[in-house]
Parts: sequence; C-alpha cells; structure tokens
Amino acid sequence: MVGGLAAAAVLPLLAACGGDDDEPTATTAPAAQPTATDAPVDATATMAQPASTATEAAADPTATSASQPTTTTQLPAKPLVIYCGRSEALVGPLMEQFTADTGIEVEVRYAGTTELAAQLLEEGDNSPADVYFAQDAGALGAIAKAGMFAPLAEATLTRVEPRFRSSTGSWVGLSGRARVVVYNKDLMSEADIPDTILDFVDPKWKGLLGWAPTNASFQSFITALRVERGEDTARTWLEGLIANETRSYEGNDPIRQAVAAGEIHAGFINHYYLLRAEAETGVDSPAENFIYTNGDPGALVNVAGIGILASSGNQQAAAELVTYLLSEPAQVYFAEQTWEYPLAAGVPAAENLIPLDEIKTPLVDLSDLDDLAGTLELLTDVGLI
Repeated sequence: MVGGLAAAAVLPLLAACGGDDDEPTATTAPAAQPTATDAPVDATATMAQPASTATEAAADPTATSASQPTTTTQLPAKPLVIYCGRSEALVGPLMEQFTADTGIEVEVRYAGTTELAAQLLEEGDNSPADVYFAQDAGALGAIAKAGMFAPLAEATLTRVEPRFRSSTGSWVGLSGRARVVVYNKDLMSEADIPDTILDFVDPKWKGLLGWAPTNASFQSFITALRVERGEDTARTWLEGLIANETRSYEGNDPIRQAVAAGEIHAGFINHYYLLRAEAETGVDSPAENFIYTNGDPGALVNVAGIGILASSGNQQAAAELVTYLLSEPAQVYFAEQTWEYPLAAGVPAAENLIPLDEIKTPLVDLSDLDDLAGTLELLTDVGLI
C-alpha cells in the first residue's frame, strides 16, 4: 500500500520543477474511422479509430491490421477514469473519439503529470483512477516502482520498442520527443556542433548558448545524464555551461525564438518546437534542429506513456484504451498533428524527421528518470533554480 509518506516525497517537487509545459499543440482533431479486426491486448471490443488524412491503410474499410484491434465485450457499467498529465487541447479529441467509436464513457482528470503522480501515491489502492496517462517516463517509473500498475499484455508491449516501454511490462510509451540542439544556420553550421553534448563546456561557446533550467524536459535530460554518466559528470557539465554564460529562458519556445532571432547561436530544446512553428507560419526559419544519433546523452528521447492501475475495477476498458492509443490512426495523429514521434511499430514519423530507428539513444532505462528530487537538488546547488 502506498500512501502519505511516499506522496510527501513527491509533493515538494511540484513547486520547484518546471511543470508540464512541454506539450505540443494538436492542429486538427481526429476523425472517426471504419473498423478493422484484431485484438493485440486482451481486448476484444469492436471500435473504429481516430484518423489522419494521410493514412492510406486507415482509408480502407476492409483492412485488417494489428494496429487496429476490434473488441466484442459488453460496455462497462461505469466510466473509465483517466488521470491525464497531457493537455486537454492535445488529447481531448482522442478521448472523445475513443468514446464515440467504442461506446466506453471516460471521465478524464487533466492536471500536471507530477501532480497526478503525487495524487496516485497519496491515494494508493483507494484511487478512483483506472489509467494514468503521463507526459513523462519518470512519473510512470515512480508509479511502477510503487507497485501500482497492473502488467500489460505481451501483445501490447511488443507494439513498442523495448527502449520506449517499461522493462517490467508495467507501462508503455505512446509518443516520443527527442532532445535537440537548435542552432541558427546563418551564424554557424552543423559541422560546428560537437560530437557530444558534453563538449559544449568548451569556452568557445561562451555567451552563445541558451537553456531552460526550470523546464521539465530539461530536468528530465539532466536526470538521464546523472543516471547514465554519474553525478560528477552532470555537475561538471552544468558548471561548465554556467561558466560559459549560457542564457536562461523560461521554456523551449523562447529558446527557439532567440536562436531564430540571432540572440544566441544555439540552445537545447525538444524537437517539435521548430517543426510546429514552421508549420504554423509557413516560413522557413533560420533555426535548424540537430539530433544526436550516436548514443550520446544528448540523444535522449523521452516518452509520454500510459499504465493501467492494478486497483482498477475496469481493467478490460482500460486495456481497450491502451490498444486504441497504440492503433495506427491514433499514432498518425501524434505524428502529423503534434509532430511527436509515434512509438507503435510500423508508423512513420513526419517526413522531415530522422527516423527513430536511426537514433541510437543513451543506455538509460526511462523508468529511472523518476529521481527528479536529485536533479532539483543538483540544479539548486549549482545556482540554476
């Protein structure tokens, strides 16, 4: 049983961390789709899928695919309760389409991912939640390590690469976001970017870089750096960039804007900020993304993911939701409307993104990104927050 003591360890983090401000913005709501047949997750109900206008397979009403399951079970007597750390603007359309296509009613509580993790730990086995949909793998890891998730079916897990799901089978990633170096191509070239993100401590970068120390995605990166390379390496990198007078910003998009304006040469953000800005404006920016593909700490790809609470009395409907969000049309929705990486096998990323299978990510179990407390302590100690 998890209760107040565990939650007490998480709650103080809410005030210190940057929160869940890394959400991409969906530009088009998903549409209903014709049904197909298969049942990769113990779920056997018939349902159509959310769609993207560019999905050829989804356009065929007779297509049969493991990415578009069907079910035949009786509807649950009560709504499926979802604790959702992603924004309503982003995933609300998917939730509505899930209900429209399956008949399963949902009751969604939208709040910050860390806030909801703390609430789950406080509520323990008495939580009304059936499903936890989190923006960050670290929060999923915290709930998994508390023993609060039910194991997912093997067919569900194998839809996603092992590096983007729980090593114990308790949660699965739905979409990914890569850390990138965004740089101004009028002021520097890709060849100027060091082979490792750790070499940005070189004094030649003094006054040229930007970061967002209070931002959740940056803090997850620092946590991954600590886990993979150790506390000393993380501290040395932070202190080196402080010595280089790296400019602090409130979030990812202000960094992108500063790079595009030539205020700084480069900065550290998530990949989709630049893609979204160019899609919205139709203007080719002087900013460019560089993605490490060599297993460097800078090649981190974090995930938004989902787990089913072991205490849920609505396991079947919860499994259907997980299946639904891993279906091809839902995954294409993430790829085409939010510019994230789809994580289900066989669903490609946006054309202007490096394919995920070409990115060698650092050797980090994403569940281990739950040690936000240690990262906040380090950032405080070096004077960044």
